[in-house]
Amino acid sequence: MKNYHITVNGKTYDVSVEEVSAQEFQAQAASAPAPATPVTPASPAASSGTPVNAPMPGTIVSVNVTAGDAVKAGQVLCILEAMKMENEIVAPEDGTVSNVLVAKGAQVEAGATLVTL
Repeated sequence: MKNYHITVNGKTYDVSVEEVSAQEFQAQAASAPAPATPVTPASPAASSGTPVNAPMPGTIVSVNVTAGDAVKAGQVLCILEAMKMENEIVAPEDGTVSNVLVAKGAQVEAGATLVTL
């Protein structure tokens, strides 16, 4: 166990760090509970039409469309927060929203389909 003084933004913290072997680390990682999997409704409609996918993993902070909405190319469909930045997910083309596969607060992985047109 090693003790350190770490200063962050002018405030000093005392921390203790324990070194573990690679085997111990792997054993701890294997026994750790898996992170919660995002719950997104599965739908056959997600495979047809034009999918709009998440460019990166993150959290959906707002969904601006519903199924049946007519959208124009460049219109904001939803907002994805990643690394404390809000990213507008826009329609790649004019069309009608056939399915919304996410809701506010959903955690999504990169490449996950958010909306189909």
